[in-house]
Amino acid sequence: MTNLSYYLGCPIWSNKNWVGEFFTREAKPPDFLQQYASVFNTVEGNTTFYALPKPASVQKWREETPPAFKFCFKFPRLLSHDLRLQDAEAETQAFLKLLAPLAERLGPFFLQLPPTFSRREFSPLAHFLKTLPAEFEYAVEARHPDFFDEDECETRFNDLLRTHNMARVIFDTRGLHAAQAAPGDLVTRDAQRRKPKVPVRFLATNRRPFVRFVGDPIIEKNEAYLQQWAKQVAQWLDQGLQPVVFMHAPDDIDAPRVARYFHMLLRALSENAGNLPAWPCEKEQNQLQLF
Repeated sequence: MTNLSYYLGCPIWSNKNWVGEFFTREAKPPDFLQQYASVFNTVEGNTTFYALPKPASVQKWREETPPAFKFCFKFPRLLSHDLRLQDAEAETQAFLKLLAPLAERLGPFFLQLPPTFSRREFSPLAHFLKTLPAEFEYAVEARHPDFFDEDECETRFNDLLRTHNMARVIFDTRGLHAAQAAPGDLVTRDAQRRKPKVPVRFLATNRRPFVRFVGDPIIEKNEAYLQQWAKQVAQWLDQGLQPVVFMHAPDDIDAPRVARYFHMLLRALSENAGNLPAWPCEKEQNQLQLF
């Protein structure tokens, strides 16, 4: 059972390519979440960006995860990209109400702003954040250069998040964009095309700093970046914060490996990090060896 003192996870919990590599050999999709949650204690809920789940699915997710597990659901693109946070009260309330039954399993709701969302739309952003229900936690990711200007706009953005006790999402894509993708590696090239290339801010605006990392498909080539994050997360833990850290890979097949590699680096710096359990496939193999 996971006893981490911070939150560590992947962008998804369901990947058929993890069967036999992370999941057990006979694992089926209905088994995936429970097995995932036996190792990691959080997950990005990216699916809600595209479509909302059925209430029955929400209840099932609650039943299949331990109380300490946290889902960090992304706000629907209807709100962030189509409506651009304006006249979106009804849709926002419906989204939050749908997921509210998860109760203590809800981590920060994750608002990803469009790359074209600039300082010109700061007022709608401020109004939207002000009207969000206080009983939930939130994290906001900006992608436009205005929010990285080291000047008035970035200062206002950080202050706005602090005022509402929200996290600034830190999306570190340095490893991905530094990768020399092989000619046939279309997955990495596509990820490089789609993922933003923005400055990294080692910044906590509330007690749950929110980090997303995507790197080189060769895990070891990310060590310098992951060492940086291990030092930062260790410092946050020393300060009594509870970071939320998501490890991606270009196709996310290797996301669990990246997460475990990061935890190994962090554990070498901080015993306070806790222990990451063996993977379901490893537990299965150990049981087979006993017989």
